Amino acid sequence: MVDIVLTTLNARYSHACLGLRYLRANLGEFRDASVIREFVIGQKTEDIAERLLAETPHVIGIGVYIWNVEETTRLVAQLKTLAPSIRIVLGGPEVSYEVDRQPVCALADYVVTGWGEVSFARLVRQLLQGEPPEARVITGEQPPLSALTMPYAEYTDEDVRHRYLYVEASRGCPFKCEFCLSALDKTAWPFPLQSFLAELAALYARGARQFKFVDRTFNLKVDTSLAILDFFLERIAAAPDDPPFVHFELVPDHLPERLKATIAKFPPGTLQFEIGIQTFDPQVQTRISRRQDNERAATNLTWLRQHSAAHLHVDLIAGLPGESVEQFGAGFDRLVALAPHEIQFGILKRLRGAPIARHTEAFDLRFNPQPPYNILSTNVIDFSTMQRLVRFSRYWDIIANSGRFPRTLALLLGDAPFAQFLALSDWLHDRTGQSHALAHERLVQLLFDYLTTQRMHSASVAETAVVADYRACGGRSRLPFETAVTTPVRPLPSRPAGATPQRQRRHLQGHD
Repeated sequence: MVDIVLTTLNARYSHACLGLRYLRANLGEFRDASVIREFVIGQKTEDIAERLLAETPHVIGIGVYIWNVEETTRLVAQLKTLAPSIRIVLGGPEVSYEVDRQPVCALADYVVTGWGEVSFARLVRQLLQGEPPEARVITGEQPPLSALTMPYAEYTDEDVRHRYLYVEASRGCPFKCEFCLSALDKTAWPFPLQSFLAELAALYARGARQFKFVDRTFNLKVDTSLAILDFFLERIAAAPDDPPFVHFELVPDHLPERLKATIAKFPPGTLQFEIGIQTFDPQVQTRISRRQDNERAATNLTWLRQHSAAHLHVDLIAGLPGESVEQFGAGFDRLVALAPHEIQFGILKRLRGAPIARHTEAFDLRFNPQPPYNILSTNVIDFSTMQRLVRFSRYWDIIANSGRFPRTLALLLGDAPFAQFLALSDWLHDRTGQSHALAHERLVQLLFDYLTTQRMHSASVAETAVVADYRACGGRSRLPFETAVTTPVRPLPSRPAGATPQRQRRHLQGHD
């Protein structure tokens, strides 16, 4: 019998919601009367409602995030129309702040803000015992992490086979970067290390090979970092033909020698670091309460690129208070020179509750009032220019970050990467009117045209680079500009084995 359904709309099927699994693991005597039902944004609301109501639950708990709040609002409205007696409980970062200003919160019966494991279980107990609390908004209780039941047994065999498994060795963040909700944390709290490693071992024994650590500061406590890295190195050594893929968020200016020595032992395709630079401008860093030693961060990125096989995914944010296009561009060029595998060009968002909102008046920050609350203009970047930056971000992702065009990219960027790619972005938008859903062959043709008509490269130079990239990614068609003599069709390169995601595999296929 199902009393409680825990659900959310994930951004992709490959993402398994860690929060729902924490809730179910900590339901105590009600765990066996609960199920997890996950969906993906874009699914028809009526179909989701039908599946949830088919369980005939008493309580539906829904995880609400910035990417699903609009669809969740429609879902809750339908559920309350069809089955008003079912208690709808919301939780998650999107509804933990500004509760009284959100339509989805007004529709629901209860909202649990902040940490939910203890408070949701208590609320469920009250509801199922016929003793509902008077308060609709419940402030989540933060227990010691050692008191929580870990959630990893809630991953199903299907999750293990087909999805990224999100794990965390710590929760919270000691830093106060104002664009991030973690700025509201007092510190970072570690889970008991040996218990956590035992949970990792159980997942690994079940066949799990893709792990994404959600820790905000994985390398903050080096002894803990080393213990976790050694855990994976031991398993790689035991079965080198079946390696894992492990993703960590790394503080850029904290890379002691002990950590370097261990990172250097990982083979290609097994380790990814997401590294938040966000801005290289010292004044902007001070303004948003971000502490970062830029020189040390740059030195560490250089070391990682030259002396490790880790895949480097580095973040920059456009639209920060007072940062002009020129300042952002200078930081972008500096980062390109450090040669990370991917640069995530992000656009500032006003997350509900994040302290960045305090700069709104002083820097004329104008945010989209609808999710994802992206910045539309500032006192130094007008709306039209911000739109150009948004398109730059999208084109950068499909051309540079995709790993499909390493040879072509070198010709595109020249010695002024930001300015040159912005010019390409403007040209692509003028020619196509779109920044999504460009077919691969069409994009290849466009890049050849741009190199030969705008950057004035010779047809032979442009063809050599573009066609080599096209073939390396599996393209087999004879392209309109391709000469049979100089660019014969070549066999595809072999891919590295293991759990490495496809985009990272491309960066390993001899493109460096």
